[in-house]
Amino acid sequence: MRRLLHRSLALAGALYVDVALATVQPAAAVVTPGSGTSAAGQLTQLVLGLLLVLGLIFLLAWLLRRVQNAAPGSGQVIEILGSRTLGPRDRLLLIQVGKEQILIGHTPGSIEALHVLAEPVEVPAGARQATPEFAQRLMELMGKDQKGRS
Repeated sequence: MRRLLHRSLALAGALYVDVALATVQPAAAVVTPGSGTSAAGQLTQLVLGLLLVLGLIFLLAWLLRRVQNAAPGSGQVIEILGSRTLGPRDRLLLIQVGKEQILIGHTPGSIEALHVLAEPVEVPAGARQATPEFAQRLMELMGKDQKGRS
């Protein structure tokens, strides 16, 4: 994956150098009014440069997302099993640490362990993802609902 990232960056750098060298005029050239480039040509060059930069940004964002998804996630010791919103800024979280489950109260000013469960709660596999409601709804609207793919 790193090799692909390095090759993509090298290709983007080479394209940038080619565009930069093509647009540089010799120092001895004198630009006189009425000769040279027109306003439409300058605007086209500006738009193409902007599209190149935006394309590079989106390419790097895509590569970063792919690299983060490829990282192993099974090494996590602490896992959020469930979440319940109590108010605009208050939540209850069910956390699993090893084989122990803890109910935690989260407010803007504090995080408190409310109860350590003697018997672990069985959480269905589909409910293990503690996605905030807004993010889940946004994913559904974008057509990337994760529940249907499991």
